[in-house]
Amino acid sequence: MNTTSFARTRIAPTPSGFLHIGNIVSFAITQALADRYGARTLLRIDDMDRDRTQLEFIEDIFDTLRFLGIAWNEGPADAHAFQLTFSQVHRLGLYRDILQRLRNSGLVFACECSRSQISNAQADGAYPGTCRHKNIPLDAPGVSWRLKTDDADPLLVNTLHKGTASAPLPQSMHNFVVRKKDGFPSYQLTSVADDIHFGVDLIVRGADLWDSTLAQLYLARAAGLTTFSDATFYHHPLLADEHGAKLSKSAGATSIHYLRRQGRSAGEILTMLTLALQLPATITSARDLGEHFLSKFVFSTHS
Repeated sequence: MNTTSFARTRIAPTPSGFLHIGNIVSFAITQALADRYGARTLLRIDDMDRDRTQLEFIEDIFDTLRFLGIAWNEGPADAHAFQLTFSQVHRLGLYRDILQRLRNSGLVFACECSRSQISNAQADGAYPGTCRHKNIPLDAPGVSWRLKTDDADPLLVNTLHKGTASAPLPQSMHNFVVRKKDGFPSYQLTSVADDIHFGVDLIVRGADLWDSTLAQLYLARAAGLTTFSDATFYHHPLLADEHGAKLSKSAGATSIHYLRRQGRSAGEILTMLTLALQLPATITSARDLGEHFLSKFVFSTHS
């Protein structure tokens, strides 16, 4: 009998495009885990990328979740409520306090490199440390702030059903950005701050975000945000196309918005996902989809 429980999990879409079928699988898994562990589900929309955030994408989040029957207990009820109260711009003070803490501790340095310069310098796109010792003023215009990642101690990750994993910060995350050139905090920082702020203790993510989890645990440790390390993480397998490529907005995956315009019903979309995941054909709701996914990929090999 399972006696584990969690207080809160979250679904955290980014409004830089229409929700796609990969998002829906992740949200269905989150909903199913919330049901299993008695957790409340927070809808947290990550809109700090101000250049790419659009109102139609925010509205699409609410339309799509309701169309497919994916429920949440906490957070905004619609786009208007989101912008009025829940947008990340309302928590800028929280993020800036963390940035100031890092600055006061001497843990950040200014970087003037562009993405193209970094990609030209490193074939894998990892930051080569170009500006680490240039002593560029942190208040110089058009610079990002990067976290000094000198601590080599392994990071401990509480995982669902696999105990505590230990891993070093990956090379791809060395000296990662905590404040962007536009002056806004980075995703890694806002995600940590928000999960602590809202009391999230079960974090569900795709397997592709494992490196981000390690970066966020590193950031939390550096900033003294110790409660974040108590959270439990589940990184689920990704939904892939017939060529094995991840289905995502950046990869041009089919959006729910497009499928609806083509006349697809919620049931037809769920059937599409059922077939892609090779799950039982009796699935009739997003909750069923998540439960069958867990039965196949998580609980089938764990008591």
